[in-house]
Amino acid sequence: MPHDASASESALIRNETQRRWSLALPALTVITLLSIAPLAVMVAYSFMQAGQYAGVEPGFSLDGWRAVFFERDFFDDSLIPATAHLSILGRSIALALATTALTFVFGIPTAWFIATRPQSSRGFWMFLITVPFWTNLLVRTIAIQEVIRADGTLNRILLATGIIDEPLQMMFTNGAVLVGMIYVYLPLMVLPVYAAIEKFDFRLSEAAYDLYASRLYCLRRVVLPLMWPGIIAGSILVFIPALGAYVTPRLMGGGRAMMWGNLIDLQFGQGRNWPLGAALSITLTLVVLGALIWYARRAAKGDQANG
Repeated sequence: MPHDASASESALIRNETQRRWSLALPALTVITLLSIAPLAVMVAYSFMQAGQYAGVEPGFSLDGWRAVFFERDFFDDSLIPATAHLSILGRSIALALATTALTFVFGIPTAWFIATRPQSSRGFWMFLITVPFWTNLLVRTIAIQEVIRADGTLNRILLATGIIDEPLQMMFTNGAVLVGMIYVYLPLMVLPVYAAIEKFDFRLSEAAYDLYASRLYCLRRVVLPLMWPGIIAGSILVFIPALGAYVTPRLMGGGRAMMWGNLIDLQFGQGRNWPLGAALSITLTLVVLGALIWYARRAAKGDQANG
């Protein structure tokens, strides 16, 4: 009898496992076709030879990967660091980190304000936060471009109030790209942080005040640790798309503030060097993967510290 019960239990577990795999099969198929397969193609292209006019030619070559970090010296044909690529990578990481930090600075008060409104009015404020998602990214970028360009709304207001004597040139700079990305990605920080604050038990902060904790100490030791999952989620949602941004740097930065996504597009387009473009794409993927691992470890440490 125990043997029959054990066999029956094993059969039930096996059937349940098969049922779960069958339910997950459509999603796994979509992920394979739309994510893993294109990534495999990029990996294969990165180890091929560049075609004469475009595309790739059969044959193993490391020229694409070598060109990511090195270039040939014009005089003696020796390998030297590809300073242009490295500077673009540094700019991309710096702007993505700055975007994440500033959306955090602006997003925390915004999410706190919404979460502390009466229940009847929170829907209205969340509606205002999600309105930008109703329009295309290109349209939103052009809208902020119209605000900060030389004859845009901001300069008109500053000139009319006498604060400046001549228009400020803000377009086609790193600052313009940063402003555009903050405007585009701010809702992605607000939403997860709001979800974390909404679950916060405000009696904990009241207890901290009763124990003579200052507002800053309460924020640092009580509020922020409990908001940590939302902060991590918001940082991931902002940093990853900001690192590979293409439309916003293209419109706001022009050719002066090129980012990694623009460099990839350049190699597949005018540069006609598909192996280099593929190697740049995989490099970006590895950087994003490294960021995800770091965020995951930080989140795990935060959970251990708070648990």
